[in-house]
Amino acid sequence: MGADALGFGNSVVASNRSSTAGYWNPAGLVGVDKWLDGTLMHSEYFAGIAKYDYLGLAHSIDEKSTIGFSAIRFAVDDIPNTTQLIDNNGNIDYDRITLFTAADYGFLFSYARKSAIPNLDLGGNVKLIHRKVGDFAKSWGFGIDFGAQYTLKEKWKFGAVLRDATSTFNSWIFTLDNATKEVFTKTGNEIPENGLELTLPRLIIGGYRKFDLGKKGLNFASEINVDITTDKRRNTLVQSNLVSMDPHMGISFGYKEYFTVRGGIINAQYVKQFDDSKKLNIQPTLGVGVHVKGLYLDYAFTDIGDVSVSLYSHVISLRLQLNEPKNVKK
Repeated sequence: MGADALGFGNSVVASNRSSTAGYWNPAGLVGVDKWLDGTLMHSEYFAGIAKYDYLGLAHSIDEKSTIGFSAIRFAVDDIPNTTQLIDNNGNIDYDRITLFTAADYGFLFSYARKSAIPNLDLGGNVKLIHRKVGDFAKSWGFGIDFGAQYTLKEKWKFGAVLRDATSTFNSWIFTLDNATKEVFTKTGNEIPENGLELTLPRLIIGGYRKFDLGKKGLNFASEINVDITTDKRRNTLVQSNLVSMDPHMGISFGYKEYFTVRGGIINAQYVKQFDDSKKLNIQPTLGVGVHVKGLYLDYAFTDIGDVSVSLYSHVISLRLQLNEPKNVKK
């Protein structure tokens, strides 16, 4: 969420203090010190086939607490439904093709607060998940996230977020008509049944450090995050049947708070070649950001798979900070 995070290798659980923290680490919302902090992002994958939209809002209640809201939509629109392409007489009739949308929606309600322990911020999400596949299927789900950030001697920042802390449940309901079921049966496809989809907890930890380079406003920053999963072996750098770990990192060079150049490495995987050897593939990211008063404009350049397979993608996000309107009555 946010081109700034993508350009930084999605390594922001320790440093993110903006409205996108509702997604990355809700504890970071404490860093929002404006009346309203909002972020918009739109990106398209696979030559525009899939569309990814995000809205994040954060409101500072007082010096110690902040609330936030995030809305996410990832969808493929205008998918041809060809189950009725052939009529009862065995003739192909293209007029029988209809279109449908497969979409995932996420709504996060966040709260963050400074704890009684100095430099320790805590936060959490309550999230509602809705998935819809045309008129054929839909699901509703519910989950909880917990996050924390700690600053050490104003130089080091550490963060941790436990996503889907109690596991996230999605209850699926399928509503296939008899004609579609008949097509599924004749073509050897399994007829789906109502069921429960479970997302297991994921722990993400990270460390961040920023360095001042002389007295001319130049700075350098870096952060390393590690995603820890327990749903058996994954294709990650550290993998086992008990725990898998996926490290990723980002670096940046900036001039004061006005201009930043970012780079990162994500999705490091060993891929088997035709000769049964394994090759390490990585997904590099690059990005730039411009900050003028309360306006942030960020751009990221990457591929969505790995450097040898997928096409490159361009992602742009806009963030705006607003002070409290003068005509608002306390």
